[in-house]
Amino acid sequence: MRVPVKSMLGIALSILSSMSFAAEPRVLELGAAIPLPGVKGRIDHLSIDVEKARLFVAALGNNSVEVIDLKARRLERSLGGFGEPQGVLYLSAGNRLYVANGSADRVDLLEAASLTLKKRFTGLSDADNVRFDAAAGKVYVGYGRGALRVIDVASETLVANIALAGHPESFQLEGAGTRIFVNVPTANQIAVVDRAKNEVVATWPTPGAASNFPMSLDETNHRLFVGARRPAVMLVYDTTNGKVVARVPIAADTDDLFYDVARQRVYVICGEGTIDVFRQATPDQYAMVERIRTAPRARTGLFVAGLSQLYVAAPAADGNPARILIYDIH
Repeated sequence: MRVPVKSMLGIALSILSSMSFAAEPRVLELGAAIPLPGVKGRIDHLSIDVEKARLFVAALGNNSVEVIDLKARRLERSLGGFGEPQGVLYLSAGNRLYVANGSADRVDLLEAASLTLKKRFTGLSDADNVRFDAAAGKVYVGYGRGALRVIDVASETLVANIALAGHPESFQLEGAGTRIFVNVPTANQIAVVDRAKNEVVATWPTPGAASNFPMSLDETNHRLFVGARRPAVMLVYDTTNGKVVARVPIAADTDDLFYDVARQRVYVICGEGTIDVFRQATPDQYAMVERIRTAPRARTGLFVAGLSQLYVAAPAADGNPARILIYDIH
């Protein structure tokens, strides 16, 4: 039977279209898995020295900080002597590394080139997340039953304390304003801190959700993303009025999420063993693009916009060693 030319052309176009679709890369593509030999237990947060291509990993359950050479894609050094390190922050100014120790109740300040201890800030029980205010030259540390401690980078001294209603989890600083948005899960709230006044100026509830741990900020569109575990949802707040404008189901046990400004996406890392990727259709509308399988209990990571990469910390489980998974973003 002769096939009409128009039909043959249609079939050819259909095949080409299918081939093009199949060749299209995934949103996130696993580029490398760097083993962390001997690392046991939970892995918490990460920080990066982009210039020297070093990744710092808070291996909480191992009481160590793992230093990864990203160019060679191998473990460079494992530093011991910490007490449940939770937060790490690398600062190029002064080439310093801050390590928040949860059980040792302190923040260690290291000279990053030699990785030697320079100073300790003690009396910070359950020291946790660490953030940097570049404009003011201050480091903020969440700690205790409810407070942020402020460290002046230039003088390397403690300069202020901001009281909260409970232990702070992830928090985000405005770049164009003076506010800090703080997850306070024990109080089921977001605390809004004015860092010019060093005090809480507002609190926003987490309606119908609890255990709000991770957070990210879209400052351009005035949106704050908050991950909750009970139930597993992402709440999207309008930062001009504190109202929830979207509520999106996610996988279980999230501990890190990131907003990708250039691609208008949200990456939610979940301990269930996934990265949930959402597209921001409008500031109030979010659609799931892809759910990427990672590893059991891999719930923390780091998004580096300039490198178009997402790093995910996978603890040792099911016979597999601890490792850092590096995803290339398309």
